[in-house]
Amino acid sequence: MKHFYFFIVLLFFSSCHYFEKPVPSEKELLEKELKAINWKEVDEYPSFVDCDKLDDKPARQKCFFEFLTQLIQEKLSVDTIQLLYPELDTIEVKVTIFPNAKMQFEPQFPKDSVAYNTVKIDSILRARLVNFPKVNPAIKRGIPVKTQFVLPVILKVE
Repeated sequence: MKHFYFFIVLLFFSSCHYFEKPVPSEKELLEKELKAINWKEVDEYPSFVDCDKLDDKPARQKCFFEFLTQLIQEKLSVDTIQLLYPELDTIEVKVTIFPNAKMQFEPQFPKDSVAYNTVKIDSILRARLVNFPKVNPAIKRGIPVKTQFVLPVILKVE
């Protein structure tokens, strides 16, 4: 009977080691979580109030891009860009939306482009692309984040 108790006690103390697992540190857990996050995609795209009414995520995204493109085209349609550069029918605009909902616009030209006065076009964009409706910034894991994208804006609509 003594051997039986000894065996039970030995089994009890040695089995505790099977249940022990090293607890990962907070830093290790954070690093693992950060590696698992896809930082190239957002959970929610930026949005205007009118687009927020849509339930479908792809439909909200499409609404946002179409609405923003239309607003930019309207603001640039009555401008001197067409007079200065009549051959320019489309311009690519890099749009940056910051976490505080501020927007920034930058024209994008090919690296070898010398046909356009990029400083002049940039100043026209900065002067015209103001007073937009309130934009809600993109969201990643519940936090507003900065997003950037390039929109092709048609200057000549025939």
